Amino acid sequence: MKRILTIILTLSFSSVLFSQESEGEKIDKLLTGYTDAGRFNGSALIAVNDKILLEKGYGYKNFRDNSLNDTSTIFQIASITKQFTASIILKLVELKKLSLTDNLCKFYPGYPKGENITIQNLLNHTSGIIDWTRSINFSPKNEKSLIDFLMTKPLDFPPGTSWSYSNSNYSLLGYIIQKVSGISYENAVRKYIFIPLQMRHSGFDFKNLKSKEKATGYSVFSDSTKIEGVVYDSVGPFAAGEIYSTVGDLYKWHKGLQSHKIINMASQELAYTPLINNYGFGWIIDSLFSRRIISHSGNISGFNSNLARIIEDNTFVVLLNNKEESGLETITKNIFAVLYDQPYSIPVKRNPIKLDEEILRKYVGLYEVKSPHGPFLGEVSFRKGKLILESHGGPKLELIAEKENCFFDSYEDTEGEVEFLTGSNGLVDKIVISQNGTSISGKRIR
Repeated sequence: MKRILTIILTLSFSSVLFSQESEGEKIDKLLTGYTDAGRFNGSALIAVNDKILLEKGYGYKNFRDNSLNDTSTIFQIASITKQFTASIILKLVELKKLSLTDNLCKFYPGYPKGENITIQNLLNHTSGIIDWTRSINFSPKNEKSLIDFLMTKPLDFPPGTSWSYSNSNYSLLGYIIQKVSGISYENAVRKYIFIPLQMRHSGFDFKNLKSKEKATGYSVFSDSTKIEGVVYDSVGPFAAGEIYSTVGDLYKWHKGLQSHKIINMASQELAYTPLINNYGFGWIIDSLFSRRIISHSGNISGFNSNLARIIEDNTFVVLLNNKEESGLETITKNIFAVLYDQPYSIPVKRNPIKLDEEILRKYVGLYEVKSPHGPFLGEVSFRKGKLILESHGGPKLELIAEKENCFFDSYEDTEGEVEFLTGSNGLVDKIVISQNGTSISGKRIR
């Protein structure tokens, strides 16, 4: 009997261990959920301490020929390019060919207020130079056309006094790299980064790339509609956003930074130090789960990307999407929630329904909601045919009906659900708000 009990207990314990999901399996389920819900269509790589937990493609590389995304699919990474440009600048500083305090007039004599604009101002978007993409009727054809255009535009603010994201800053850095290094921007990136790290599937001219691994980008990608995005000539995005790559090559980039193979630790810490608005040199610096996270996203016609690192834990997440819809930052946060044992939820495909105004107006009112951070008031209103939920200091969310009393919100950075409950008197008296696996509730007070 004792032996039988031992066998039973051993088998039971083994069954529990076998049933436990690995982090990679959890992330795969999460990304599959986003794919099924129409929120992700691309490739992903997640690694911790030099161990790849997941490297996989999701959805279509090209819907017309039914080819699927995989680990070799090539995507435009758009503004993730900026961290490569910033690293080349820092490499040239290490080589004593450039200084962060060099001003713009050194390279472009006569540039208005150029004596007050430094390389550092360009790197962290404090130059005041306008973003050329704000102009509907302009796209740079070369260096001269960009400079001529920018010199006619007033600065948004005096250099160093404020912050404004500007692709012009990084295009200028690309041209400065050419002047200082004596080679093209593209060859400088190859020389100092791609070749040393053996990033063989990364490059610059996506429009003319001939490869079966090349993804088709979609500006609209839904169950009913597929519209391909415009593929721009690389001279426009240039050093601000022209690079294409794969998840595997970008992991090599992360490992190269972790080992200080490209630029030294002091240069990297400069890049990771924000001055204004959490922006360093080609990186956004923030905190997540009490850890420093450095990241950058990218968006261009047909493509969306996000790369995030927690360097102290050697943790890496990259998502490359060949659909233009944003929201990858939310998916990235949920992946880190898996890695750091925090609450998260797997999205489900939404099926909105239309409700009569009479039904929607039943939920209008003021609700006192209890949360772990203290009570707050949530107000539900009916405006222009829409049900709106808002709280003091929070976003206004349009509630979209999925059932008569169940709604999901329209805010892309949440995975929220709202349910209204009816009391014994037949009137709505309670609201339940669920997000990322947790729920809070409140009673109707008006």
